[in-house]
Amino acid sequence: MSTGKFAVVGATGRLGRHVVGVLSERDFPVVPMSRATGVDVISGEGLADALTGVDVIIDVASWHASDQEAATEFFRTATANLHAAGRRAGADRIVAVSIIGADKATAGFIAAQQVHEEANLSGPLPARILRAAQFHEFVGQLLDWRQGDVAYVPALPTQLVACRTVAETLVDLAADPDAAQPGPGVPVPEVAGPRREILSEVAEQLGARRGIKVVGVDGSGIPDAEIAAAGGFLPGPHAKLGGPTFREWLDARS
Repeated sequence: MSTGKFAVVGATGRLGRHVVGVLSERDFPVVPMSRATGVDVISGEGLADALTGVDVIIDVASWHASDQEAATEFFRTATANLHAAGRRAGADRIVAVSIIGADKATAGFIAAQQVHEEANLSGPLPARILRAAQFHEFVGQLLDWRQGDVAYVPALPTQLVACRTVAETLVDLAADPDAAQPGPGVPVPEVAGPRREILSEVAEQLGARRGIKVVGVDGSGIPDAEIAAAGGFLPGPHAKLGGPTFREWLDARS
């Protein structure tokens, strides 16, 4: 296992906080990077200083909205800047998180992840990708986005996973210098929760605790609803499955 120095891009975000925590618990030197720490991956401000002496870059930065065009431009620009600055700093490799089903998506935020993956795998630094299922934490966002007293949530299959589980898997991948780069015959590693569920049904569990009525809908109007309904965004047979379940996670938070 590598004992090098790690930089975490997007360190103050939902996933980034857990990645920093896992690295710290395992006694890895870690440099948290975000706009809050004076680093901007789009303008490049602060990148050179933050990456000084860094061996591995872990990129969990994300665009804040679902617009495909804006997200695509963010990932394209940020990835190019990270590779260029990382190469100048002498970094060994970069590890990025993506979303399960990115290779099948045709529209929306998940489709933008195709550009994110391609930009990493074609960049000057050796790259590794981890595709993750949607997070348990995503369900709360769905309820927060409601308009009015009722949350209308797609009744689509999912295999939600805890951010902490994704962070642990991502650190395992980043700390392994012998991890294979995805390519012909080498699938992109995936991580997902322990069981398949219906998104609207898990939203009902959270809604019951928040006093919010949840109604399941067919997903019409959201990008690639038909692909999702057919299980296109569920993990493949090679995926790592890890708990807790959504209910276990919810109970622990309560």
